[in-house]
Amino acid sequence: QVQLQESGPGLVKPSQTLSLTCTVSGGSITNSNYAWNWIRQPPGKGLEWMGVIAADGSTDYSPSLKSRTSISRDTSKNQFSLQLRSVTPEDTAVYYCTKQSYRVPVDWGQGTLVTVSS
Repeated sequence: QVQLQESGPGLVKPSQTLSLTCTVSGGSITNSNYAWNWIRQPPGKGLEWMGVIAADGSTDYSPSLKSRTSISRDTSKNQFSLQLRSVTPEDTAVYYCTKQSYRVPVDWGQGTLVTVSS
């Protein structure tokens, strides 16, 4: 079974860049059957899809976040990463990395809370 683990700072200052990494074990991020997402959930709100990186390394982003978001990968470490630029307190959320099959997240990391505050 694939396991995913998010890592990164839990506190980011406004205007800075939020950077998170997802380490995948039990399966390869280059497996063409799957894609890899970042999803977040602000306190008291619903889930928000942020973007995806496919097995071939191509990416797609939420239109509302596209100008501030980048997703990349390191295949040698079986990791993929999220960068969210110019953060504000509204970016405070639990951030999840997920494995996607047929456009549906099927495996999730435990999530990591990132707070944007000075």
